[in-house]
Amino acid sequence: MRTQKLLALAMVVGATSLNVVLASPAQARPAEVGTGACVEGEGHSASARGGHGADHREVSAKEQRAIARETKARLRAKGVTRAELKSRSVSVPVYVHVMAASDGTGDVTDAQIQAQIDVLNTTFAGGESANAADTGFSFTLAGTDRYYNDAWHKDHSSSKYRKETRQGGAGALNMWLVDFKYLGIATFPWDYQRNGAIDGIRVHWDSLPGGGIANYNEGETATHEAGHWFGLYHTFQGGCTELNDEVHDTPAQGSPTNGCPIGRDSCALPGLDPIHNYMDYSYDSCYTEFTPGQGTRAQSMWAAYRS
Repeated sequence: MRTQKLLALAMVVGATSLNVVLASPAQARPAEVGTGACVEGEGHSASARGGHGADHREVSAKEQRAIARETKARLRAKGVTRAELKSRSVSVPVYVHVMAASDGTGDVTDAQIQAQIDVLNTTFAGGESANAADTGFSFTLAGTDRYYNDAWHKDHSSSKYRKETRQGGAGALNMWLVDFKYLGIATFPWDYQRNGAIDGIRVHWDSLPGGGIANYNEGETATHEAGHWFGLYHTFQGGCTELNDEVHDTPAQGSPTNGCPIGRDSCALPGLDPIHNYMDYSYDSCYTEFTPGQGTRAQSMWAAYRS
């Protein structure tokens, strides 16, 4: 658990936390200050990346199976084949909402924002490892707006400010940069129909490239949360079970990773823990890949719920 570290960071950075809960988000990544959350409304018991708690809403094994059935039905109705999914190329517009404090705290630079977009393009294209998959997704900065509001900066009234500032449709990634006890929080694609007004990811402003959160300042928090936004679960979803994260080429994992422990094996099922996978809770420097299976799943979810 990284709760103690994240709580410490929260005091230094101003309650920096990745455990933000979205209306219907995926799990959050905790900052190195306290506990972390990834997906909004999750209620996950494990601390999120960095120790902040869950970063998305909780999804039970029963609901997982229901979502899988719904996804297959939608793809079948649209006539989308698996071969299509593997060859698709999708450009995603990104709207960045800088939620700074009235004194300017959190007012990241345009250069940092562009660096974050560059990180998204590199990570989703498989650019950090020869073993990484190109998911077929690329990102373009569609717009940036800035607000100087102490309450919004601290992620208060998050449903309200997201509804007032969100731009684009189901296929537009909205990223709110805030100061909370989490590293990040995200919503899932299958929740867009009922909670589209708050769809997107919330990311701690100090986790962007060049930020001040030790071990979490290379922009990989946004990659992790965007993974949830595309429909990917944590690699430890459901623990050490055959269902796990529903991706065939990510070994089952019993619990989240902290740091970069080479050779870690938290599950009796085949394979070492995928500590280098963006959907674990490892340090930014440890992250290097999405798998081909995750790329296909993300494309499936995009076709079913966001296109």
